[in-house]
Amino acid sequence: MRRFIFTSIRRGTISLLLLIIATAASAQIKFFAFQKDSIPVFRGFAVSFDLVGAGLMAFSDNGQYEGALRVNLHDEWFPIVEIGLGKANHSDDVTHIHYDTKAPYFRIGIDKNMLKDKHGKNRLYVGLRYAYTSYKVNISRPDFPDPVWLWNTSYGVKDASCNQHWIEAVVGVDAKIFGPLHLGWSVRYKRRISHSEDGNFGNTWYVPGYGIYGDTRLGGTFNVIIDI
Repeated sequence: MRRFIFTSIRRGTISLLLLIIATAASAQIKFFAFQKDSIPVFRGFAVSFDLVGAGLMAFSDNGQYEGALRVNLHDEWFPIVEIGLGKANHSDDVTHIHYDTKAPYFRIGIDKNMLKDKHGKNRLYVGLRYAYTSYKVNISRPDFPDPVWLWNTSYGVKDASCNQHWIEAVVGVDAKIFGPLHLGWSVRYKRRISHSEDGNFGNTWYVPGYGIYGDTRLGGTFNVIIDI
């Protein structure tokens, strides 16, 4: 009798797990399914360039040049690759510590058009990105007198190797201007997954593609987009 009960419980548990898996799979298939109409699945490519990062690069001590290539699948799903070059050349006014770095980075992810009219001129996106950069930093401080021994002391780190993995949740808008030209903006919430730093100097001040570490987890882009 006991064996029969255990067997029945095991079979019932397996059946319940199979039902949960089947229901989840069905929901995912429905979520990733394309809207049924006569529009083809492949709708072309688009290239874009971010003006926010370029503006920061021109008018501040840090920023990035960033471009992207996006695939249009049925005006609903948009796999995307973003590649950029981040740079910082910063001196702290209080501590006089100088920090500089320059390195490429990339993000890969996908966006979904949330508007009911998928094939309209404008789009509202939600999406997700995985991002990575590998970079080297230089940190230095000019000589200053030791308060006790009065001799000059200095501090410096040269070409310390670092890397960082992070993810970004994205909400964005894309508006068609005329012909192949679009303008779009996005707001992003960034979350670091892991990082590695060759040295005991703590978190680096700026991470290429991520921005100033510890300042905020929010970021944004303003993109000029051209359909190909």
